[in-house]
Amino acid sequence: MMIYDLLKKDHDEVKLLLDQLVALDENDQGAREVLITQIRDALVPHSRAEESVFYNSLRGFESTKDEAIHGYKEHMEAEGHLRMLQIRDKIDVEWKETARKLKSALEHHILEEEGTMFNLARQLFTPEEAEMMGQSFESLKPEIKEEGIIGTTWDMVANLMPPRFKGRFQDLHKNVPH
Repeated sequence: MMIYDLLKKDHDEVKLLLDQLVALDENDQGAREVLITQIRDALVPHSRAEESVFYNSLRGFESTKDEAIHGYKEHMEAEGHLRMLQIRDKIDVEWKETARKLKSALEHHILEEEGTMFNLARQLFTPEEAEMMGQSFESLKPEIKEEGIIGTTWDMVANLMPPRFKGRFQDLHKNVPH
């Protein structure tokens, strides 16, 4: 399957989970915890794999470099909202407002990505390349899901690094005790 179809499938899944979360009764803590975990487990592996495969491919072209960097920034913003949601859920303070902010940030990001970024990528990549990116994306997600917050944070930083430094940075990460 092409990268675009896989990304859209994941986007639709996360949007559905966020709709369910925002619609929850304020006092339904059990369902809230389950949904927040499902959102985290869908969103973080998706983001790291997307950055590694899709954004880094776009970053290799001068015409799409800025668009890819913008996508990274929006991922960081969304994950900031997700981490705040996890904290506010635990202390039962303003979690619903934070969930709405996360939903809004992701809806904005997805709209831009499925529009502008996908259109630019379709001009740069052949269908075969888009298929290969899709395969790489799908194979990375389970590996990333097994990492904790520290590992996925290291991956985010590595994805942002210029390619010439990425390998050395990842080697450094392997030598850090977890």
